[in-house]
Amino acid sequence: MSAESNSSILEDNPVVTTPSGSFRGTWMETRRGRRFEAYRGIRYAEAPVGKLRFQPPKPILHYDDEVDATEDGPACPQPAPVGYYIDEDCLTINVYTPSHDSKEPLPVIFFIHAGGYYSMSGRSDLAGPHYLLDRDIVLVTINYRIGSLGFLSTGDAVAPGNNGFKDQVVALRWVQRNILSFGGDPNLVTIAGCSAGSSSVLLHMVSPMSQGLFHRGISISGSPITKVPLSQDMLDLAQKQAQILNCPTNSPEAIVECLKTKSAKQMGDSLTSFYVFGSDPLLIWSPIVEPDLGQERFLTMEPMEAIRKGKMHAVPFIISRTTDEFFWKAFTVLKNETLLNTMNDEWERIAPISFALPPENSAETVNRLKQEYFGGKRLVNDESTAKALGNLYGDTLIGFPVHRMANLMCRHSPHKVFYYEFAYIGDHSHYEDPVTKKPTAAAHHDDLIYLFTLSYQFPTIQVSDSKDSQMVDKMTAVWSNFAKYGDPNPRGPEYPELSSLHWPPMTPTDRQYLRFGDEFSVHENLFEDRMKTWEELYSVLY
Repeated sequence: MSAESNSSILEDNPVVTTPSGSFRGTWMETRRGRRFEAYRGIRYAEAPVGKLRFQPPKPILHYDDEVDATEDGPACPQPAPVGYYIDEDCLTINVYTPSHDSKEPLPVIFFIHAGGYYSMSGRSDLAGPHYLLDRDIVLVTINYRIGSLGFLSTGDAVAPGNNGFKDQVVALRWVQRNILSFGGDPNLVTIAGCSAGSSSVLLHMVSPMSQGLFHRGISISGSPITKVPLSQDMLDLAQKQAQILNCPTNSPEAIVECLKTKSAKQMGDSLTSFYVFGSDPLLIWSPIVEPDLGQERFLTMEPMEAIRKGKMHAVPFIISRTTDEFFWKAFTVLKNETLLNTMNDEWERIAPISFALPPENSAETVNRLKQEYFGGKRLVNDESTAKALGNLYGDTLIGFPVHRMANLMCRHSPHKVFYYEFAYIGDHSHYEDPVTKKPTAAAHHDDLIYLFTLSYQFPTIQVSDSKDSQMVDKMTAVWSNFAKYGDPNPRGPEYPELSSLHWPPMTPTDRQYLRFGDEFSVHENLFEDRMKTWEELYSVLY
């Protein structure tokens, strides 16, 4: 293509001018053929490199020149295939809008990506807009720092921590300043996230930094409220990161100064060195309650305590989990003789690592879990053990934390809480049987398949009368209806896909939830028979 024809194409591209500057985007098309505007790769904070590594984000408030927002920015440092665009200068935001000239400002959905705080991104190959933009909403996706670059904390002024969450806050503030010019309503922002992003949504409700920046919340398969309170630092992880990269570990200053000399690639690629047993622990970094060192603090108190004391900016809230979550983690162990033997022979050492149990856990606790899930027997590579081990992985990593969050919020939030189980099994899944290449269960992240085009892994679901196509319409209808009204239930004929939907909110005495299967159906007490064990082991007052 000649430079001349290229520049004439660029001249046709949409341009938005906001209080912060001008942005040149591109045109895209939804799965139903609707043309929309895409503005990608916009830096919302200064590059967190050099002296700014391990520092809170420095927001960009003004852009002197027109910003080229025609392509995705890089993913933040993490292990990735050769050639994948990774860079430490990764604090970018993507905005997708039906039109920046909308007659009325549209609800905004601000999506926080999954990935355990150490992987994935908000790039369009992992959070494609082609389904949701068939609805009258503005979609925002973001990158935030992950791994040690985002969450290193030493418990003192050297690295107070939570920088990845502070990145999210700066992006939310960017939305407040600029989104009206893109056709979005700054007073109607829904924060939504999956897994680590789901935990982030709840944390924003209890963070003093996030007050007033959003008006609804959607948490898919993740919760920061687990078995014991959050810690005030992750010095042990900082020391481990230092050891992995041959840095001294004798003081926070020595750790941070040395890690600043390492390349972003070294930092990102070191992830697998944090695993202790196979690919466990799955959860590595986590939020911390920051000590008051004079800095702006993302978390000033334990989330559970903040909820119970009403010290939160609660909003209408959708909370969910999939039926089978991390069931596939069982196969990793059972089909590897070394791992299986180690788990059997050293259960008391391995169980706390694999099942994210507090380090102070007693032999009594881990053996109670063995009794409840396996009848106290040795694990063997068969179907019933795979089911039980899959349940144990799913319950400890996602099910129980989500159960606890839903039960706390329905008691203490002044707004409605809607709970759902995603049970639908379509043509694709994040775990497909290696022999048949077909899904066998509703896995962690599977609801995202019907909300975003995930072109890094799955084909686009074409418009048809297939069940998958209908599920895209149902999921995007639920999200856009909730973003608009703060209630997913239909109001009149606006969303025909929801005509059969009756979704009662969850209450402490009537713990109803919606099951998203081939049809919508209402049930009660989601997996509470299994949750009873966890409640006894880690009891709290709700």
